[in-house]
Amino acid sequence: MELVTSASSGRLLIEGCAIATVDGVGREHERGHILVEDGRIAAVGAGSADRIDDGAPVRRVDGTGCLATPGLVNTHHHLYQWVTRGLAQQADLFGWLTELYPMWARIREEDVSAAVGAGLGWLALSGCTTTTDHHYVFPAAAGDLFAAEVAEAGRVGLRFHPVRGSMDLGASAGGLPPDDLVEDTDAALAATADAIDRFSDPSPGAMVRVAVGPCSPFSASERLMREAAALARDRGVRLHTHLAETVDEEDYCRATHGCTPAEYAERLGWLGPDVWLAHGVHLDAEAIKRIAETGTGLAHCPSSNARLGAGLAPVRDLLDAGVPVGLGVDGAASQEAGQLVAELRQALLVARLRGGPTALTAREALALATRGGARCLGREDELGAIEVGKLADIALWRIDGLGHADIADPVAALVFGAPAPVELLLVGGRPVVERGRLATVDERDLLVRARRAADRLRI
Repeated sequence: MELVTSASSGRLLIEGCAIATVDGVGREHERGHILVEDGRIAAVGAGSADRIDDGAPVRRVDGTGCLATPGLVNTHHHLYQWVTRGLAQQADLFGWLTELYPMWARIREEDVSAAVGAGLGWLALSGCTTTTDHHYVFPAAAGDLFAAEVAEAGRVGLRFHPVRGSMDLGASAGGLPPDDLVEDTDAALAATADAIDRFSDPSPGAMVRVAVGPCSPFSASERLMREAAALARDRGVRLHTHLAETVDEEDYCRATHGCTPAEYAERLGWLGPDVWLAHGVHLDAEAIKRIAETGTGLAHCPSSNARLGAGLAPVRDLLDAGVPVGLGVDGAASQEAGQLVAELRQALLVARLRGGPTALTAREALALATRGGARCLGREDELGAIEVGKLADIALWRIDGLGHADIADPVAALVFGAPAPVELLLVGGRPVVERGRLATVDERDLLVRARRAADRLRI
């Protein structure tokens, strides 16, 4: 493949590749083309693109041996955790958090910058074009952590939906986090409003949109949850939090609030079409019904749930009920692989462990990571499918190598097979990955900075 160095303002033609559009009817082309103009998809179809022979300049990309899909959308992450990976290896969620909180209390702006840069670079290399990041750790005098991660997203070139998280319920007030790692409630709300004002862009094609996200029922007070939701709705941004991840959380909510986590969320105004929740492992039939009826989305994090032994999320039941479901890598300290493409296979396998071999198909797994994720983030009109007029966020996967070439179905090759190399990754028509290498930042620099931060935090 010829290297592509054009900016989003030019024209680019990918041709000769298989295409899974993941549009509303699941159109696929065994050998087709995609034309990109001014950062959006101008044409997609079978065969060659005759319409562009008008003399205007266009860069051509030979997609032979590749599969084109929409860029993957990561709906849940904690990027700062990249520099605290590999710890608390046999712990459940509460034990894992308890072991890592003291390290996170020492995190500083330069550490967050290094962690976010490395995590985003790795996400890009796994086909991700849009990612969230739920950052809820803000130690005193740590620097401008939220600004640091927004800046790194701009350097790497991914579309970014950072969530300004918060915790105000320390151990002395009945929460799980230590008191020195939580914020004052008013200060957290003010900082959240400031993050929206400084960084969130509501315009079409936006690269950064901020969401609001008190961390969890066991680390955020009722007041913080209620007032954060009111703030988000006043500013017209989305809401995100952890919910129903573990049995311990369910026990905590029943003992503290007299109800399940889902009932607690609804009581606080945390169900609705502007909300997406992380995990949802322990949801009964009534909770699934209410989540579906309210249009609430859910970020499914199969590898992290498995790593912490949290359980098997009821994804088939959620989909059948009409819940928007996306995929999440989750924090790098509870999912050290950090590859979004690998979550397609993991989601399929986990669903089948719970519901048998028909519980999730390869194409449904791909839809979770694309169209489903776009729905969770409220951007299904722009992202998640290869359709004319949508943003040119496209992943081109090489599937003609030893690990995939004998799987005749290209979508099955991507989902059932090993993580496929990314031949080309476009975000708004701009190349972020080319031939399996980052095109926007120096990978060696990402590695050195992340290693330095990890070494400092482990001292």
